[in-house]
Amino acid sequence: MTVWDDLVGQERVSAQLDAAARDADALVTAAGTDVPPPEASKMTHAWLFTGPPGAGRNQAARAFAAALQCVSPDRALGGSPGCGFCDGCHTALIGTHADVTTVAAVGSQILADDMRDTVRKSFTSPANGRWQVILVEDAERLNEKSANAVLKAVEEPAPRTVWLLCAPSIEDVLPTIRSRCRHLNLSTPSVGAVADMLVRREGIEPEVAAPAARATQGHVDRARRLATDPAARERRAAVLRLPLRVDEIGSALKAAQELVDAAAEDAKQLAEETDSKETEELKAALGASQGGRMPRGTAGVMKDLEDKQKRRRTRTQRDSLDLALTDLTSFYRDVLALQLGSRVAIANADAEDALERLARGSSPESTLRRLDAIAACRDALDRNVAPLLAVEAMTMALRAG
Repeated sequence: MTVWDDLVGQERVSAQLDAAARDADALVTAAGTDVPPPEASKMTHAWLFTGPPGAGRNQAARAFAAALQCVSPDRALGGSPGCGFCDGCHTALIGTHADVTTVAAVGSQILADDMRDTVRKSFTSPANGRWQVILVEDAERLNEKSANAVLKAVEEPAPRTVWLLCAPSIEDVLPTIRSRCRHLNLSTPSVGAVADMLVRREGIEPEVAAPAARATQGHVDRARRLATDPAARERRAAVLRLPLRVDEIGSALKAAQELVDAAAEDAKQLAEETDSKETEELKAALGASQGGRMPRGTAGVMKDLEDKQKRRRTRTQRDSLDLALTDLTSFYRDVLALQLGSRVAIANADAEDALERLARGSSPESTLRRLDAIAACRDALDRNVAPLLAVEAMTMALRAG
């Protein structure tokens, strides 16, 4: 199993990255020897991975990082870097490699403070790997200051440093940064390819894998979660019942409250374990006494961690809400397809009765207005409107049609 096996339906991108990894391996191998490096190398110091949600931007970047750090002895025999089994590949894939640094947005933005140490590290030589790799998972969330810091590092990188930036589209990244990157655009994998991956790689039964892949319309991570997590399937089913519960003002407001509460509970469950582990590790690093008493002068550091965790919980809640809104959008898209007599495959076949009922009881124009209301709710959440207010406005608009 190579590192490219996780890139579902991305054969073109995999081939490009494999060729670049081969040239990168040749460049490192040639360093300090009399062997000349490749004349027309496909390797470069900065890459930009774009594509729709679920296409696998982060997975592609991490697979490439693993291939760059591959130490498999098969390379000397002409094998391709990225075996997936050696220490370099394994630690890069699970996120513990000393020379692969991952940056992800804690809140709604990646702040300059979050990038400062990373940018400084990018100018150093690899500690024990073959390359110094900086992977920015949410490049579209770089604010002005953090983006300028990245720009300076990308303009004049260290000889063995590689920047891997991931964003939904090329327009989400500053022109000055994207002009210095090699661009790879990933496409949404087909429903069949995702279902096949779930069966082969996750051992999911075909009758479970196919509906999960169809419901998520090629979103690999969501399909995997739906297929393996019964709780995720129940949450999605609850969201799909919402359109039938907004016929009265009271029920519409109640549905909004339940949706926000469910997202908050999801965020709390995800945060509890992570926050507790981070807090204990920081206390140990700062030299807390056995009774938990902190040394003098460390209150500010602990406060910074608490602020970071609070921003992350807020973002997690909004991400959970966004996932529910994505399911709602898919539901009304199916309603519209039925109203227009489209032959497009229905994504939510498990809710066909509800789809038929709404399709018969409303017009295509009202369905389009409801889709606009969901989009407006997402925009409001992006502008930091209070989640309950944004979702209540949406459910009232869904009721009005």
